[in-house]
Amino acid sequence: MSNNAAYITPQVKPTSTSSKTTFHFAAGLCSGLTSSILLQPADLLKTRVQQSQTAALLPTIKNILSSPHPVRSLWRGTLPSALRTGFGSALYFTMLNALRQPLAQSAALSSPGSSTKSTKSSSALPKLSNWANLGTGAAARVAAGFVMMPVTVIKVRYESDYYAYRSLYGAGRDIVRTEGFRGLFSGFGATAARDAPYAGLYVLFYEQLKRYLAGLKQAGGADQPLATSSSSINFISGGLAAGLATTITNPFDAVKTRLQLMPAKYGNMMRAVKLMIQEDGIRSLFGGLGLRITRKALSSALAWTVYEELILRAEIRWAEKAHAHA
Repeated sequence: MSNNAAYITPQVKPTSTSSKTTFHFAAGLCSGLTSSILLQPADLLKTRVQQSQTAALLPTIKNILSSPHPVRSLWRGTLPSALRTGFGSALYFTMLNALRQPLAQSAALSSPGSSTKSTKSSSALPKLSNWANLGTGAAARVAAGFVMMPVTVIKVRYESDYYAYRSLYGAGRDIVRTEGFRGLFSGFGATAARDAPYAGLYVLFYEQLKRYLAGLKQAGGADQPLATSSSSINFISGGLAAGLATTITNPFDAVKTRLQLMPAKYGNMMRAVKLMIQEDGIRSLFGGLGLRITRKALSSALAWTVYEELILRAEIRWAEKAHAHA
């Protein structure tokens, strides 16, 4: 089968009805593991920089590189990161698909003419309105974030040099002993306040950018309509969308990190914002922005490209099997 056929077949389908929930979970898990393992050093550096305004990036890097095991130090916390991002991505993409499919089918039923419209796209995902993209992205991310919150808290504490935890088990046991099970959900309010708008804006920007880039490709008069550039369009769109959404929501991420590291001191979101501005100035709300943009752009671009490619190829295979049986 040619590349053209491989990419054109799913594009005429208004919804990915043949996609299976288990495969969305597996595709999300694979994409999350890929991005989390490759980009763990950037995540660790972000945590170290955000824990205090005095923790500058270059001294932090020099300190890590001068340690006895610099490579191991840079990938410290990879296991909880892989668990959080891998299973978090799996849950997120599964929930996102579950939310988007009924909306796409409902839209197709209410506007039957639009379902047959042949529009070029680099995506096998359902096409929804801007508000639907915003809402489904936010809801799916908050739900997945709540389930994975204990892993996130343990990860942040373990990565930070504010604590001297020697193992993940020791970190979890100490949190439960000193703060109770509630401590495993420290900073969830700030996390939800960050993740809901971030994920909603990300899906919105991502879909709009893919449409825009696809339009540029078509306007260029290319002979192959997105057949060979599907992955590149998804990757570029994912990186740009992450950069925009990250910049807008970074203050919530900075507050979340402080709450998870020092819950007794900062207490809640409003108190944390007030203390951070008093102690370190307004700049503290944008601590780690450069690192977060870099990591988020690469992470989202990798995760969404891998996810979409896996779903796209699976749907082609399922469609071929269905056609053969018919």
